[in-house]
Amino acid sequence: MDGQENEEHADRDGDAPATGGAPRPGPRRDGADRTGRRALRATGVTLAVLVVALAGVVIGVLAGGRVSTDIGPFQADLSVAPAVGGGTTVDIPPLGALLLDSHDGPTHLTVELGALDQSRTEALLDDPASINRASQSAVEDVRDGVLRLGLRTLASAVLVTLLLALLVFRDTRRAAWAGGLALVVTAGSLGTAVATIRPEAIEEPRYEGLLVNAPAIVGDARRIANDYSRYAEQLRRIVGNVSQLYTTVSSLPVYEPAPGTTRVLHVSDMHLNPTGWQLIRTVVEQFGIDVVIDTGDITDWGSEPEASYVGSIGLLKKPYVYIRGNHDSGRTAAAVARQPNAIVLSNTTTTVAGLTIAGIGDPRFTPDKNTSPAGSGLTRQTADQLIGVGDQLAATVRSSPRPVDIALVHDPASAGPLSGTCPLVLAGHTHDRQVSKLPEVPGGKGPTQLMVQGSTGGAGLRGLEGEKPTPLSMTVLYFDKDKLLQAYDDITVGGTGQAQVNLERHVVEDPQAGVPAPVTPTPTR
Repeated sequence: MDGQENEEHADRDGDAPATGGAPRPGPRRDGADRTGRRALRATGVTLAVLVVALAGVVIGVLAGGRVSTDIGPFQADLSVAPAVGGGTTVDIPPLGALLLDSHDGPTHLTVELGALDQSRTEALLDDPASINRASQSAVEDVRDGVLRLGLRTLASAVLVTLLLALLVFRDTRRAAWAGGLALVVTAGSLGTAVATIRPEAIEEPRYEGLLVNAPAIVGDARRIANDYSRYAEQLRRIVGNVSQLYTTVSSLPVYEPAPGTTRVLHVSDMHLNPTGWQLIRTVVEQFGIDVVIDTGDITDWGSEPEASYVGSIGLLKKPYVYIRGNHDSGRTAAAVARQPNAIVLSNTTTTVAGLTIAGIGDPRFTPDKNTSPAGSGLTRQTADQLIGVGDQLAATVRSSPRPVDIALVHDPASAGPLSGTCPLVLAGHTHDRQVSKLPEVPGGKGPTQLMVQGSTGGAGLRGLEGEKPTPLSMTVLYFDKDKLLQAYDDITVGGTGQAQVNLERHVVEDPQAGVPAPVTPTPTR
């Protein structure tokens, strides 16, 4: 009985067959199935951890991979995002973007330049030396910003992955594995970007938006910078030539300024060219100038940062009479008015060095418009505006308690109504020096001469756009004790990149009629 029971027990347990023979295969097959299921389950868990880790990295990078930083005077946002080909995008709203092939790896960096910080920008403008310091610190600003971005991205990716893993698995061990995997993936991606960085990529950007025209602009800017650098090197020789020119002119027997002669320097259309100030100072000193008259367009855009350019007016130590041009804003005129020796005329009169001068600013503010010859391409509305300000100034001249010796307008298209109201009208705007006599009108006080000045600033940077740079021009006017124009010297300095200086003296044979004598030029230097 005991043997039979043992045999039956063995048969139930599957340890031996009931009737003897080979072992049954059934139990081993069950063990293999359990092992396969365990392996399959482990693989599924591993894949799930991997998926959760990758999802956590993506979500964490997108959610936390962003920092704000200061780059020079700019406020900038730096962000990183998963990508296949790496690279960097520099967004410059609303102009477009620069695309840089800066690095490899599965991360893409975006730099979005925001607004300028007003205080830092003003500091740069007030202290020219700080511009050099800012260019050097900008590299450090970018480096610090990218470092903070990397650390923030790493922390965000790991944290989000841990939280996601705990929600999915509800198991701390698996969450820890997912967090560790996220750390490795994120650190590896960022490390790849750092290891493959190409600083030279900034020199070969691709452009989007309005910046697609940037290559041509940059090319012109580089050429302009090179030309201007050459000109700056020759400036000392130019100033010396002006001094020699004065010595030559003083010895000319054609006209000898009498005692009591008032010397006026007429400048116009400086357009932010700093060289113009150096030439003006030289002429003021060498020619004994009593008054400087500026017929406008001292700036290009009339912006607040450009206002610092007019600070050189105070260095002249001579009265500076100014009217606003179409490139000058109200804030430009206000900046000029703050100079201790400046007088801004806005349909008003002033008496300086015995001369009574009336002037009115241009009615337009069109800094984005190119200069055109007087009266050309003007719409009827614009022409009416210009004639209108001429009418206003003519009324002011007629009502002046003292006879007006000189009237100032920016655009010569405004000069017509002034005919017969005063002996001389000065203008600018066209960048082309011209002298003419306005048509006489019945009941006028006599002939009126119109003198249009060229550009004392060589038309600014736009003067370099053509094959030949625009010359720098200014005129010295000589008035006798009766405040009548006796003679004038047209001074022309070769445009940026050139160092020629030329002077042509004109003697007015009949000051009342405003008729000039034949030109007596000095040799070109």
